Amino acid sequence: MSKRRTWLVAALLVAALVAIAILEPGRYLNLDFLKAQQAALQHAVTAHPLQSSLVCFAIYAIATALSVPGAIIMTLAAGAVFGTAWGTLIVSFASTVGATLAFLLSRYLFRDFVQSRFGHRLAAVNRGMRNDGPTYLLVLRLIPVVPFVAVNLLMGLTPIGVGTFYLYSQIGMLPATAIYVNAGTQLASIDSLRDIASPEVLGSLALLAVFPFVAKFLAGWLRRRRLHAAWPPPRAVERNVIVIGAGSAGLVASVIAAAVKARVTLVEGQRMGGDCLNTGCVPSKALLRVAKQVHQARRAEALGIRRMEVEFDFADVMRRVHEVIAAIAPHDSVERFTELGVECVAGHARIVSPYEVEVEGKRLSARSIVLATGARPLVPPLPGLADLPYLTSDNLWSLERLPRRLLVLGGGPIGCELAQAFARLGSQVTVVEMAERLLPREDVEVSELLAHVFAEEGIELALHCKALAFHADAEGYSLEVESLALGDGATHRIAFDDVLVALGRVANVEGYGLEELGVALTPRGTLDVNDYLQTRFPNVFACGDVVGPYQFTHAASHQAWYATVNALFGSSLKRFAVDYRVIPWCTFTDPEVARVGLSEQEARERGVAIEVTNYALDDLDRAIADGTTRGFVRVLTPPGSDRILGATIVGEHAGDLIAEFVLAMKHGLGLNKILGTIHIYPTLAEASKFAAGNWRKRHVSPTMMAWLERFHRWRREG
Repeated sequence: MSKRRTWLVAALLVAALVAIAILEPGRYLNLDFLKAQQAALQHAVTAHPLQSSLVCFAIYAIATALSVPGAIIMTLAAGAVFGTAWGTLIVSFASTVGATLAFLLSRYLFRDFVQSRFGHRLAAVNRGMRNDGPTYLLVLRLIPVVPFVAVNLLMGLTPIGVGTFYLYSQIGMLPATAIYVNAGTQLASIDSLRDIASPEVLGSLALLAVFPFVAKFLAGWLRRRRLHAAWPPPRAVERNVIVIGAGSAGLVASVIAAAVKARVTLVEGQRMGGDCLNTGCVPSKALLRVAKQVHQARRAEALGIRRMEVEFDFADVMRRVHEVIAAIAPHDSVERFTELGVECVAGHARIVSPYEVEVEGKRLSARSIVLATGARPLVPPLPGLADLPYLTSDNLWSLERLPRRLLVLGGGPIGCELAQAFARLGSQVTVVEMAERLLPREDVEVSELLAHVFAEEGIELALHCKALAFHADAEGYSLEVESLALGDGATHRIAFDDVLVALGRVANVEGYGLEELGVALTPRGTLDVNDYLQTRFPNVFACGDVVGPYQFTHAASHQAWYATVNALFGSSLKRFAVDYRVIPWCTFTDPEVARVGLSEQEARERGVAIEVTNYALDDLDRAIADGTTRGFVRVLTPPGSDRILGATIVGEHAGDLIAEFVLAMKHGLGLNKILGTIHIYPTLAEASKFAAGNWRKRHVSPTMMAWLERFHRWRREG
């Protein structure tokens, strides 16, 4: 709703409330007045039954929509003049229509403001309403001691749908409505509302309110029983948990289980350490380090060095990359995890039941299973691509020669990191991206800065271009693209010698027996899990890239804790909903791009009211001394508050510097706390403090400063 319409609705609402105050409905909404007018009302109903019913419906609905007190009296009146059946029908629908109107007024007038100001505190409530909102609403409606007016207004602030609100309100308010309407038929014998709302009646309704929870428990029990009928649980199992996949998530899951003395088996069909160690984080950062060293040597003149020679062989660079992998590999080795108490089994795992996994013909049983099968590079079905020896982040590390002309398909984090690395090592690099800019998840200023850096380093950018087909002919390889920016349908070709496909990653869900078990997938192709990382089978959990939504090593480790603890203790002690509120990430280009929480772009799209504070690194002493002044710190806060909604850092060591904001957001520390923390001089970390200082300067009270100036003048003048 536009601001103009919002103000119009608010004005009409205020006018209606003023009119109600003038009319003083309380004079009419009491037992004495109702008893005195009962005969006249019954006569009117007898003479004009349809018109009377419509008038009653309208008055009741409008009064409920405007939250006018006196619903019980109006309900008694309906029973007194219409009888139990017809009165219940009128009041049931009128009250639900009125409640829905009040719900909508609350939503359109207050929800955006409340969510923008208190969204971080309401995150758990919002999540609960999305998952179990109908149950909560039904319970509240079945307990008449909970004011229905409060329920209407508060529900409007939550994500529950309008249709759901109407349906469950209609059902939930019906028992109390029937009781009060029926009581209205005995109006002459009622001296006080306490005669209706007796402890016995309220107790009965309270017991009725428990019914949704009982029903939910029974539904879950029946679902588990059906599952158990198809796959009966064994009386005894050999293990507490089987973990499938020895990547980041699987390694953390298995070591957590072993640490709490559970018997755990870790199954891996390829290499321990998964993608992160063998084809992802470790080799890419090793390559980036070499590329940065070469780049720094070539720009030595900027640091006062006349000339610095750089000579290297690409085969030696790749050899060092593999040496780094080998040096870290013992951390993720079979030997180390065996010493930690994890049984490591080599082979491809296939789930044959919710309690059994088959590995190379041998069946292993466990009380729970944790799937951590990871993801693989996404390769699009573009014509001609399958006929080329294309590269991905998986097979890139087998290169022994430097590509002369490298085409990078994708301008996301992986594409940007590797494009810059190869360009610095001497490749002629072209990046093709369908979006209008690099790193489209980040703010526009971030993309523009990185694009400027890439242009300076000789990287060609084909942005807002759609890849159509790959071609191979006598002249070599080329990619046919269409410029979406021009919109004329014209195409052109980009020649290359090697192509790197860097379009993201797709979850590994095939070949593990999940299809036969009926484990559902999300529209993104990841495993469908609940807040506790359970699949449709309560004892089969999943974590890491196979689940998402964040495909980062640290996010996989974070999920692994929840999946493992819930697998071991959730059914008997306590289970924990996974917390995604503070997930940081970093793109390791130069300069690095690190973020936690909202970006300015996301905040605007979601309608979150924000205040943006920036601090440019070209003002920072250490950055000036190091010659690394490109970049900035950007912090988002609610207007007038120092609470951090998000932070973006672009610059040298941004991935390290973001940790201060991650800590602050996780533990509810605001910018004033960062400003009041001593930072070593001269360091890059001071940038966070100076950003907090910029926020503080804008929130200094001019009135207070004027009084301080007067105070100091008075002190000087005696």
